[in-house]
Amino acid sequence: MHKHVLALAATAGLSLAGLPAAADEFSRALATYYDSQIATWANDPALVAAINKQNAGRSGLSQADIDALDGKWRAQVGAADAPAIEPVLNNAAADFLRARVDESGGVITEAFTMDAHGLNVSATAVTSDMWQGDEAKFTETYARGAGATHLSEVEFDESTQTYQGQISVTVTDPATGTPIGALTVGVDAEALM
Repeated sequence: MHKHVLALAATAGLSLAGLPAAADEFSRALATYYDSQIATWANDPALVAAINKQNAGRSGLSQADIDALDGKWRAQVGAADAPAIEPVLNNAAADFLRARVDESGGVITEAFTMDAHGLNVSATAVTSDMWQGDEAKFTETYARGAGATHLSEVEFDESTQTYQGQISVTVTDPATGTPIGALTVGVDAEALM
């Protein structure tokens, strides 16, 4: 699939799901990109430490607690004062992810990690919500255990304002082999193809 076909489909509001050959090609490209670029840093010590720290601090959260945290996040998206969002954007794990985005030469549009509840731990930019726990990026990775990955279809992403696919993977603590959270990397469809 060439860039112009992706752009045409995206401009027309089509997803690659309606174009089987294009969807297959994009999925292969995402899988290859994961293997060659992301797999080497998906369980980086900075990411593991940040997720483990948040898991320890939020081990007893109820769904009502999670919904309240998500509500605070959503209310602060776009606000000048965002105390719920700032700690997720300003930590060592977020700095690590920003460096990977910068190194990608425009292929990666965003990256973020989630804890065992599906709550954001670190992010390169503000996501539209804090709780990812009900989305495939989390349910198809963390819930399935170590080594699980999920490759999305191309969709328009509101937070990055690009047509992108997402690569999501379970983050595992290398010391224990235990799944602790998940990582999602947004990949610009045109830049990848």
